[in-house]
Amino acid sequence: MAFKLAVVFMLLLVVGSLFSGLFFLYRDKGNGDRVVRALTLRVYLSLVLFLGLLLAWHFGAVGR
Repeated sequence: MAFKLAVVFMLLLVVGSLFSGLFFLYRDKGNGDRVVRALTLRVYLSLVLFLGLLLAWHFGAVGR
């Protein structure tokens, strides 16, 4: 159960980072680097989530 909550939490972080990038894009009118930082964070969070799911599958924490 805790693993499922962690996955949902990570997905919420990914979506939150995506919307913060959209907010910064709208607010900064394309100037500045806050959009790039927000979307870079989203990519890193997605990679961590993907690798975590792969490791969980490998070690049997997720059904095969």
